[in-house]
Amino acid sequence: MTQRVDLATVMDRLAIDEVVTGYAVAVDDGDWAAYRALFAPGGRADYGSAGGVEGPAGEVADWLAETMKLFPVRQHLIVNRLIRVADLGGSPGDTAEVRADFLNPMRLAGEESDGTVTAPNFVAAGRYAFALVRTARSGWRLSRVTVHEKWRHTSF
Repeated sequence: MTQRVDLATVMDRLAIDEVVTGYAVAVDDGDWAAYRALFAPGGRADYGSAGGVEGPAGEVADWLAETMKLFPVRQHLIVNRLIRVADLGGSPGDTAEVRADFLNPMRLAGEESDGTVTAPNFVAAGRYAFALVRTARSGWRLSRVTVHEKWRHTSF
């Protein structure tokens, strides 16, 4: 590979990492417009293994907007990111896959009239599979997100 191809691959990997981080921030902040903007046209999300829905990103965003009201405090930690950019015979392609583990602590809604928190903490963990495509207008965007929840725990 040439230095130019190496640099292009590094830039692609950084841009892909930014999309994955943007995904976590959008969900944690409840920014559903930003969530939708991370997806390419026709992009889909699958939260089936976590008891959720699967479908077009816009519909899933609507479902998340309602469901996440149950968890007013949430924080995605997406780690161990394994990024694979398609290889077109020595040049980076226009598709990529990311496998990344997640730990997602949240607090269920609930408090007394004096402000005392009464809701338990809820933690889910597992692995994401992200598929991305390079778009002409917006750069790297998600074509599919699949959640593979491995475990969950509730504590009081």
